Amino acid sequence: MTASPPPRRPHPPSRTAHHATPDKDQIALLDPFERLGTDRITLVSTPEQADTACNALAAASAWGFDTESKPTFVQGEESDGPHIVQLATLDTAWVFQLHDPGCRARVAELLALRGVTKAGFGLGDDKKRIQAKLGVVPEGVLELNHVFRQQGYRKEMGVKGAVAVLFNRRFIKSKKAATSNWANPRLTESQLVYAANDAYAAARVYHALGLSASA
Repeated sequence: MTASPPPRRPHPPSRTAHHATPDKDQIALLDPFERLGTDRITLVSTPEQADTACNALAAASAWGFDTESKPTFVQGEESDGPHIVQLATLDTAWVFQLHDPGCRARVAELLALRGVTKAGFGLGDDKKRIQAKLGVVPEGVLELNHVFRQQGYRKEMGVKGAVAVLFNRRFIKSKKAATSNWANPRLTESQLVYAANDAYAAARVYHALGLSASA
């Protein structure tokens, strides 16, 4: 019996060659990406907690960045999100709830802060919603998909593809958590892990691309 050939592994980025974005079948063959556990995730819902998070984040020159909004299911219904803003370093993630005006104000200050890169995937809609809800234009936002485009990946590169390319690992995203109620005052552990790791993976990708050295 002839042995099956090993699965084709995605290639690392190149600034000159053109590469195919890994598909879901390729990614499904990979070992899971190591995610942050709840011991490295901090929920932030008060101004005092936000102040502590701001002090911790100040030590980093780049953050993984993402947002979550309560999904809309009725045609024509507009979201009043984001309801969650996630920021992460290589060690820790902070999940900010935006119910409290004081907490919202501190998140707005963080996102408007110049000199710090906020890196993530699919951030176009996030930026518009943040401007509408928080009244600030996020500064230093880096769409990581654009970086992969510059390095020869023609298709859209989301977090799953990026993790496969750079770490040869499969990034796990819960569909149930993705479509859950992010406006709920009490978030579940599944929601916290989902939200935090989207930002954490973006931080890992940013540093693996060597962008921190060139920033």
